[in-house]
Amino acid sequence: MAPHLSRWMYACIFKNPNSDKDFFQGFSRTSTTTTTIVIENSTQLVPQHRPKVLVSENKDGSNSTSLTHFGNFSSDVKNVSDFKDTHLIELKNDPKNESFSEGKLLFGQEVGNRRVKSDGLDLKFGLGNKRGKISDGKISQILRNYSGSSFEECDIFDGRWVRDDSKPYYPAGSCPFVDKDMNCHLNGRPDNEYVKWRWQPFGCDIPSLNATDFLERLRGKKMVFVGDSLNRNMWESLVCILRHSLKYKRRDYNCTVDFVVSPFLVRESSFKGKNGSFETLRLDLMDRTTSMYQDADILIFNTGHWWTHEKTSRGLDYYQEGNHVYPRLKALDAYTRALSTWSKWVDKNIDPRRTQVIFRGYSVTHFWGGQWNSGGQCHTETEPISNTSHLTKYPSKMRAFDNVMRTMKTPMIYLNISRLTDYRKDGHPSVYRATYKLKPGEHAQDCSHWCLPGVPDTWNELLYASLLKVGRGSWKR
Repeated sequence: MAPHLSRWMYACIFKNPNSDKDFFQGFSRTSTTTTTIVIENSTQLVPQHRPKVLVSENKDGSNSTSLTHFGNFSSDVKNVSDFKDTHLIELKNDPKNESFSEGKLLFGQEVGNRRVKSDGLDLKFGLGNKRGKISDGKISQILRNYSGSSFEECDIFDGRWVRDDSKPYYPAGSCPFVDKDMNCHLNGRPDNEYVKWRWQPFGCDIPSLNATDFLERLRGKKMVFVGDSLNRNMWESLVCILRHSLKYKRRDYNCTVDFVVSPFLVRESSFKGKNGSFETLRLDLMDRTTSMYQDADILIFNTGHWWTHEKTSRGLDYYQEGNHVYPRLKALDAYTRALSTWSKWVDKNIDPRRTQVIFRGYSVTHFWGGQWNSGGQCHTETEPISNTSHLTKYPSKMRAFDNVMRTMKTPMIYLNISRLTDYRKDGHPSVYRATYKLKPGEHAQDCSHWCLPGVPDTWNELLYASLLKVGRGSWKR
């Protein structure tokens, strides 16, 4: 497993001062090698740095052909089959799954030696059971929970999916940033029911993600997603929302939204033994990509699915600390050690007065009848789970994260999306991937990642709501 050193960057809405054309998005990838990028309608080879890649919008609202080039370019980080994402948990019929509540993080709860709390946003209260409306970059409505306590005390991750026939943030098949294997509509998925569900917390409502307000608060700043392909799924969702929702596309926000590939957060390495070198995972060292995001204003981390690979789950002569390679180590123990390394790095290297740290929880998978490489399927699913007794237990890896988080000094937002994703067996690409061929056994179904538009759009709504609740700096306004 070779180290992954790459970054994708969305240049966050800027204008070309030398042209009358409206430029509304930018993109680049940095890596250890040169990479092909598209600038307007030309293709260039560029060395390792961070150029801004411009894509223009025509007067009739259509996109230039450079978007097509970009679409081809954007899909080469990893194919789904390369990720080998598998199901972490067996499906067990535990009524109510009350143990799941142990993973909740209520605002106002102690995290490390800090207390997560609201920063006193000037908000108006309203009534009803719909998303709060936002206009002119300010929240005009925020709903209290039904017992009368404030939005600050509401657990926005505890709720249910409700039917919502309103349009998604961006039309299916319209966003050039969606990886071709997640573009279920263009890959022939016959139904669109998977975009007609909205997450409804039990105790309050969450605001729709207002792109203008989001970018105003992000003006002059850098947001970075760090992690595996599921964080890329979330990142693609956010840049699609921002791209499609903006009314004034010439406005310059001078911000970046990056994605850095770091599936374990810690370092993939090698060890020279008596019989030659072999690959290891350094549980005591951070990945070499830290220099790409240490200066960010908002950091969204995740790690989880790569810990279920055959090599990581076996744990034989693979996990390393110092000069010691463990002959055998359980994956959960290794995961906990890696999270401890990550948490210590955050406490030592991140200035909480500048940087908001966020961790997104595990996204539950839905392989029925096997795993990704043994016939697991989800292609017949067209609606969420309705019977809560069919939900899985709270992921053990997220319990490990809960324990590590309590030791941290740096205040953190925890996007605990495990339960809400558990319901959504209908939202995966399954067979509707660009690389899928309808020959038994030739390609695995993808029941790990998510169609876009889809479930990750809700993750970004919850990200936005969480930043409004407890974010610092520009999010206090």
